[in-house]
Formats: sequence, C-alpha cells, structure tokens
Amino acid sequence: MVKIEDIKADVEVTAIMTMSAKQIEALGFTEHSVRHSSIVSKWSGDILRGLHADPDRIRLAEIAGYLHDIGNAVCREGHNQSGAMMAYQILTRMGMDYYDALDIMMAIGNHDEKFGLPVSDISSALIIADKADVHRSRVKHVRQDNNIHDRVNLAAEKSYLSVDGDTREIALHIQINTELCPVMDYFEIYFKRMQLCRRAAEFLGGKFSLVINNLQLL
Repeated sequence: MVKIEDIKADVEVTAIMTMSAKQIEALGFTEHSVRHSSIVSKWSGDILRGLHADPDRIRLAEIAGYLHDIGNAVCREGHNQSGAMMAYQILTRMGMDYYDALDIMMAIGNHDEKFGLPVSDISSALIIADKADVHRSRVKHVRQDNNIHDRVNLAAEKSYLSVDGDTREIALHIQINTELCPVMDYFEIYFKRMQLCRRAAEFLGGKFSLVINNLQLL
C-alpha cells in the first residue's frame, strides 16, 4: 500500500517538485513548493477525515494533495493535466493499484479552476484544500507592478479550514490585514475559486462557507 510517507521519500518526486518550484519562482508566481503541497496534502486528508470518510479515501486524498502541482515542472499552462499524467506514472511505478492511481490522476486533472470540476470525493477535497492556502508566506518576490495576487497574499495573515462532521459544513477562515489590501481585492481574484469550492462541498454532500476577519461572507 503506497502511503503519503512513501511519496515524500521518493527520489523522483523530490526531483520533480524541486524543478517545479524552480520554474514557478522564475515565472514570479506565488509559492508552489513543498510547503504548499504539504499543506494541501494535510488539508485534503483533514476534509475527508472530518466527514468520516473511509481511511483509504483519506490516504488517496493526501497523496493527490501532495502531487497536485508537479505539472509545474513541465509548464504552468495546463499543469493540472500534465501533472495528472505524471502522477499516474509515478504511482503505478511505485506499485499502486491502477484504479487508485486513476482516481488520483482524475483529481489532479480537475483541481484547476479554469477547467476543473469536482468529480469525486478526492477531487472535491483537493479543490477546497488547494484554494484555501492563501498566506503571506507564499509571496517570495514582491513585483513592482503592484500585483493583486501579491497584495492579497501579503495581507493574508492566517488561513485555515474547519470541518463540521455533523452539519458537513466546510469553512475557510482567513484573517486579512485591510491596511494592506481591501477584502474586495480577495474576491476579485478568488471569486471563481470560491464558486468551485462551493460546488466541491456540495459534491461531498455539504456546504462551503467563507469567513473573513470573523465575518461570514459566503
């Protein structure tokens, strides 16, 4: 049985993630390295765990979360699709069951908001976990063009997910320093992502909520 610990220790995965982070940094995007992947892995598992999912589904969600951005080693454009294919090859090489590897491939292929849709419990958890990671530590180089993504992430002092297993409510809590960035800037770039999170929560039979500065906005 392939576990998240096996994925993190794999030499090929480590090399791919190192190259992925290198390309993303060169392009000037927010951080997509081991930090982000580890958080998304944990939160993907936490979502399904909070909803009392089967341990095997939690295991697969954690692996999908860790590998979801490896396609950035190829190209930022279409990284969800290239990453999905790469993940399938890695997982089957490690001896994972074909159906489980395909489940993870499908989740990774659908995590990007441009074309992605919640098509399984794993993909739904991955979507929410990925979009929830908004934090100032993700800004590595502040660009001179007053980039809105930099402003929003720099202003995000804290973000975390809570899951109520009884009501099946999945809430994203964010603390934004409004002296650095108005809350409306967050909605300007994240509204489509929040819509996708809502659809993902509904797929899981639940509800998605957004709480910014202790005020529920969705």
